[in-house]
Amino acid sequence: MTATLAAILFCAALTLTNLASVVIAFFRARPPKAPVPAPAPAPGVSIVRPLCGLEAFSQETLASTFSLDYPDYEVILCVARANDPVVPLARRLIAGNAHVPARLIVGDENVSANPKLNNCVRGWDAATHGFVALVDSNVLMPKDYIQRMLAALRPDAGLVCSMPLGSRPRNLWAELECAFLNTYEARWQYAACAVVGGFAQGKNMMWRKSVLEAGGGIRALGAEIAEDAASTKLVKAQGMRVDLVEGPFEQPLGRRSLRDVWMRQARWARMRRKTFPLFYAPEIFSGAAPAVLAGAYAAHLADLGPPRVLAAALAVAACWHLPEMALARAAGWPLSWRTPFLLALRDLALPAMYLDAWLVDDFTWRGNAMSVREEPRAS
Repeated sequence: MTATLAAILFCAALTLTNLASVVIAFFRARPPKAPVPAPAPAPGVSIVRPLCGLEAFSQETLASTFSLDYPDYEVILCVARANDPVVPLARRLIAGNAHVPARLIVGDENVSANPKLNNCVRGWDAATHGFVALVDSNVLMPKDYIQRMLAALRPDAGLVCSMPLGSRPRNLWAELECAFLNTYEARWQYAACAVVGGFAQGKNMMWRKSVLEAGGGIRALGAEIAEDAASTKLVKAQGMRVDLVEGPFEQPLGRRSLRDVWMRQARWARMRRKTFPLFYAPEIFSGAAPAVLAGAYAAHLADLGPPRVLAAALAVAACWHLPEMALARAAGWPLSWRTPFLLALRDLALPAMYLDAWLVDDFTWRGNAMSVREEPRAS
């Protein structure tokens, strides 16, 4: 009876924690019902977007940079090589949107093992405003992007971020990536922010420029293999916090392969393990698998028989996945008849990914061989 009770309590504790994370995300992850107006007076904002190659939605995501409903902002596009196929698109967008101050910077600066950070350095140096947003090229920016970021930047925060929200999945594996990005990663980030404070996410980062400069400037982000981990540590070292925007911003996915999804999620997991090992350690309990196993084990110890053991496992899984689907529906995130099966597949993959993150250091990102073992290169 003691072992049975322990298994039941363990299962219940994990399930209730998961439900609490869904409730937190329910209030924070839904986008505003109406566009957020610009503050008065509206501070100047610089938007720096590192570019590398053409993607399925590059035309739309980059064009969204030039249609923001904000009175005072500049756009700085950065690309490492002049022969990159995205360069003609960048030049056309700049030429076709003369109402927005914009420029293209060609050539990076080798300050770290992170090519994206290297690509952002000269753009950061060229930024003229006191607020600077570093925004990945595959983010679709709503017209009130700047207002929503500024609204989340409270006085005690040095940085505000948005995690990527998977949207427009065009095949099964893109829907699986939505299951990772939306109701799992975004949800747990909001929960973590409520409990231990926010962690930076490199997809969208709006800085108070003075805070990053006080911490050594953008080159100081080369202290970690991941610029968002370095950003979190730099901000918190100054006694400030990282905030998260209300309602994450879209990253249109299009088509994905299973390998694409695994490699991206495994890369992020390895980076989290390297940069925040104590916070990463309990991630094994963030998916449904441990709770489902505990529930099934309790039923087995109670001699309920195989059919009821299976029923117990399915009941626990439902207690995890139905609230997730309710959250996705309330937030307007991708949801289909395949979602329950993809949530189960994701939660089966999470323990393997967790083990992989502790055992494997190397990965490839945009053709660059990298490792979390590497020490940052000096500038």
